[in-house]
Amino acid sequence: MKTKPPFKTETPRALLTVKQVAELDNCSEKTVRRAIAAGLLEAVRVGPGGRLLRIDPAAHAAYRAVSRW
Repeated sequence: MKTKPPFKTETPRALLTVKQVAELDNCSEKTVRRAIAAGLLEAVRVGPGGRLLRIDPAAHAAYRAVSRW
């Protein structure tokens, strides 16, 4: 009889870089960074010292739904 692991495992989602989001939105990387700084776009800091920014695709979709420019 097989037993299930005591926790649910999920496959990790690929996070988007600032450059990828800028390409998808057809804007500059600076615009994406401004949206993150203003709190309009949720981002996660990763890497040594938390220098790198990554955006969850769901957060990007929510940002696109709210900001129609």
